[in-house]
Amino acid sequence: MPNPLSREHIEELRKITTPTICNAIETFEVRPRNEGFMNTEIRCIFPELGPVVGYAATATIIASRPGEEDERAKDQELWKHVLATPAPRIVVVQDLDKPPCVGSLWGEVNGTIYKSLGCAGTVTNGGVRDLDEARAMGFQFFAAHVIPSHAYVHVVDVAKPVRVGGLTVHPGDLLHADKHGVVVIPHEVADTVAERAREVEQSERGIINFFRSPDFSPDKVIDVKH
Repeated sequence: MPNPLSREHIEELRKITTPTICNAIETFEVRPRNEGFMNTEIRCIFPELGPVVGYAATATIIASRPGEEDERAKDQELWKHVLATPAPRIVVVQDLDKPPCVGSLWGEVNGTIYKSLGCAGTVTNGGVRDLDEARAMGFQFFAAHVIPSHAYVHVVDVAKPVRVGGLTVHPGDLLHADKHGVVVIPHEVADTVAERAREVEQSERGIINFFRSPDFSPDKVIDVKH
């Protein structure tokens, strides 16, 4: 993994919407346009909190059965993995239950713990709960479900690639997410994607302004170049 971005660069990315980040990534042609972002299974629970940016710390969970003896110390392994991940951090959790969401790992307690460990939020194909408390502390949830119970939830594995929302996320991947969804920013363009996003916005603004202009007429459309 390359050197992490500076705090200032992260803050620049947080000022940009996730669709604009996707548009900017497309211009680099580092991957196909239909890859690199999560599908509609994953939704933003607190759209009013705005974009979050962070490096992925990864884990898998199960809630349908009690944890085995060798799984009972996995919480602390995940804490260590989070702290070894560059800040800011986003915890990406794959729920292995079939179907997922028998119980939730995420509520007021874990939200408080992981926010204290420098995490901006979590992304999971499982469930979340304690929504009012998590919103109040500014801990963002991206999830497939909302559920009231934690059941037998426990961490199974840590610091390995996970599959969430149709996307494979590797430890250390740089994520950008807002009310539209979650995208991985490729490391090779991470330090220039904010600048490119501003260029894309400027280009789009010219088109938007043209069509909103009081002088616009359909006869002029033929002269517009995208």
